[in-house]
Amino acid sequence: MIEPINIDVEALNLASLAPMIIAIVGGLSILVIDLFKKDLSKTLYTMLTILFIVIDLGAVISYVGGTRGFFDVMLIDGIAFLGQAVILVASILFIPLALTSKRFHEFSYPEFFALFLFMIAGFQFMVASDNLILIFIGLETASLALYTLIAMHNRAKSFEAAIKYFTMGALAAGFYAFSVMILYALTGSVEIHKIGEVLTANEFASMPFIILSVVMMIGALGFKLSIVPFHTWTPDVYEGSSAALAGYMSVVPKIAGFVVAIRFFEFFINSGVTWVQDILLITTIITMTVGNILALVQQDVKRMLAFSSIAHAGFVMAAILVGTTQSNSAVFLYWILFMFTNLGAFTMLWVSRHKGKNVFDVRYDHPYEKFAGMIHIMPMGALIMALFMLSLAGVPPFAVFWGKMYLISSVVNAGFIGLAIVMVLNSAIAGYYYLKLIIYMLFKEPSQNDGTVYVKNASNTLKTIIGFSAIVVLASIFLVNPLLDIITHHVQISGF
Repeated sequence: MIEPINIDVEALNLASLAPMIIAIVGGLSILVIDLFKKDLSKTLYTMLTILFIVIDLGAVISYVGGTRGFFDVMLIDGIAFLGQAVILVASILFIPLALTSKRFHEFSYPEFFALFLFMIAGFQFMVASDNLILIFIGLETASLALYTLIAMHNRAKSFEAAIKYFTMGALAAGFYAFSVMILYALTGSVEIHKIGEVLTANEFASMPFIILSVVMMIGALGFKLSIVPFHTWTPDVYEGSSAALAGYMSVVPKIAGFVVAIRFFEFFINSGVTWVQDILLITTIITMTVGNILALVQQDVKRMLAFSSIAHAGFVMAAILVGTTQSNSAVFLYWILFMFTNLGAFTMLWVSRHKGKNVFDVRYDHPYEKFAGMIHIMPMGALIMALFMLSLAGVPPFAVFWGKMYLISSVVNAGFIGLAIVMVLNSAIAGYYYLKLIIYMLFKEPSQNDGTVYVKNASNTLKTIIGFSAIVVLASIFLVNPLLDIITHHVQISGF
């Protein structure tokens, strides 16, 4: 007779699932409301989405349970807390943009908000587990929702972007599954901490298979992080997305990927497996250098920001290959400051537009010429955009400068002097294309093109979000130390 299985509900620690359940219930609730009552105002769905995200964030902040939960597949440590906090705060900044314009019809669909909440839940599962199967489920849930959100922009470029993203994502999913399969065959486990224990105990036997697995995982995570040579989808997908969604994509999917990378590569680095660091070192240098060089030659501001986000991802990868408490803290400090700056920069592309299509360029929507003389037309808008560009360039004392300084410091303290020099040189290169936009906005005359009228498109919601981002960038000099203390505390309790 088969003995019944007794499950201790208290030991399951179901509270560890609460944040994700809130997001999923929120998405389902929106679909149910739409099922019974059609054509409700998008304002209602926007407010509901914000409400569920805020409740989700409250559940993350107030969590006091154990580190493990739900059959030990959940891992709610300091890294998970920081990752979820970044995801949710970025989402709270993004979703009110649904109220800013009638031009973007995707916001009129309830499905947009439901998919957005499902995507958030997927990213939360990625950062709150070290079980490679659950991470994969979270990755695919978030990715499939994001593919659809991009396509809902309903432009020819949007469909092309969604297809490219889906195709590359399918390839990355194959890499990930193949990597996990090898590790399971070698260790009999799909949990990262157990895999590390078995490989360390076996002194990393079957090295050729381990190398193949690591390379496959770098390919899978490289797609999500836009790491060269897995970056080719990035500029086209960003260009095909709405400006604000492109800014969101430059922040949230990548912080989820960074957390998985930290967890996966940590035991290799701590075990002194030097060839993993060597692979990551080469990938890091190539990514930040290629991203910056390609950003230099762009004629479109959105594509420039897309390539610059690749360079920023390479910059942060430097911290992951170092693998110290300081470097892991630097990942979150850098990305939190980058989050406000880059979301603000992409959102600024919404503030102004021109009547008519292809006013300046038949190929691009946001050529540099569009911003010429912006200081004469929208003085405050030009100054705020210049502030975001100075921050992204790492000019002191603005936000991203502090992230770069702390990150480079962690690299130097770990003995990677050559890498630190490369990072400084790349920061200097990046300064050129950020300052190029500032020159166009502040020192060139407005372009006259067939009498086209420049249209201001800044609602109160849009002004509030951009203004808040700008205030954070300006006040970063006062925020860095307390923010760094919080980050370091949570990284240390995670055991990194």
